[in-house]
This record gives sequence, structure tokens and C-alpha cells, in this order.
Amino acid sequence: MSLSTMPAEQLEQIAAAGGGFRLDATYRATDDLVRIAAAARTAGSRITFAGMAPRMLGDLVRIAAAGGGCICFED
Repeated sequence: MSLSTMPAEQLEQIAAAGGGFRLDATYRATDDLVRIAAAARTAGSRITFAGMAPRMLGDLVRIAAAGGGCICFED
């Protein structure tokens, strides 16, 4: 199964276990990305969310704050 098709709950588990990854987040709900980012923060996982150019600034700030420095954004 590709990461891009995995349910958000499974991606949260991977991030919480310490796994880092790059995810095409173009069609992911902001709330899902916030939960994944928060899970990454608990384990210090490094996650890159791609396809973020269309997102509003407020969404990016919410995701970044939840990740506490563990999240990178790509266009």
C-alpha cells in the first residue's frame, strides 16, 4: 500500500512510532494533517507534506504548530 492511499490513522501510527516520511498531502484534510503532525511531534519524526501551495496560511500555521518543528512543507 502506498503512503498516499493510507488512512490518516495509519500514518499517525507510523509517525508516533518514529517513522519519518514524505506525503503528498494535496487532497488530505487539514485536520488529518494536524493529527499526523502532532503524532510526529511526540516521537520527533520528520515528515514532509508535499502539495501544500494551495493551502491557506492559517492551515499551514495550525499544521506547523501541531508538529512543533517536525514538519516541512513543499509546494
